[in-house]
Amino acid sequence: MTPAPSAYHQRVAQEKRALIVQAATELFLELGYDRASLARVADRAGVSKATLFKQFPTKAALFDAIVIDSWAENDVAEVPPAGDLTAGLTVLGRRYATLLSQPAMTDLFRIVIAELPRFPGLAKAHFSRGKLPYFESVRIYLVTEREAGAADVADPEMAATQFLGMISNYLLWPSLVLPDWTVTSDRTTAVVDEAVRTMVARYGTDKPYSP
Repeated sequence: MTPAPSAYHQRVAQEKRALIVQAATELFLELGYDRASLARVADRAGVSKATLFKQFPTKAALFDAIVIDSWAENDVAEVPPAGDLTAGLTVLGRRYATLLSQPAMTDLFRIVIAELPRFPGLAKAHFSRGKLPYFESVRIYLVTEREAGAADVADPEMAATQFLGMISNYLLWPSLVLPDWTVTSDRTTAVVDEAVRTMVARYGTDKPYSP
């Protein structure tokens, strides 16, 4: 029976994984997904090819890791409790803003957009493994608020798109084409708060919550 790896070996493996993912992100941006070979990634990360292949046997698996790490702050199982539309949307909006404000998220979108014509599978992986689970958490939350009587949302899918779009249109999309685009923490808070106010004005009800 193979013994379980020690805490030390687990920590070393995690550190090497982080180096590999960072190196891959840099090379995908610099050279493009096609030209950034796994051998180049191993050299940039300062690890052996055997170490890289042990964790990521294919370039697709490595890209999946970039997606997963970029969206790692999102706990899709943690949907706010129903009954207070303002409070729940604020939690979801701030969580989304935190994700979009990470440099790794901007890098991920740039990779996907640049490689879309030749590698549409990257965009599909990004959407299905990253954006879609987060989108679903917002949609499900709006459904629970509708069922609780705190929101009048006929189309939760459209409403979730509207909410996330109000945030990403200010925090993410300008950063893709404007290298010097920066948003202060106070401004980020204001962006989320205004998106929440807009959603509550459009979909909120005055009905008391009754579980």
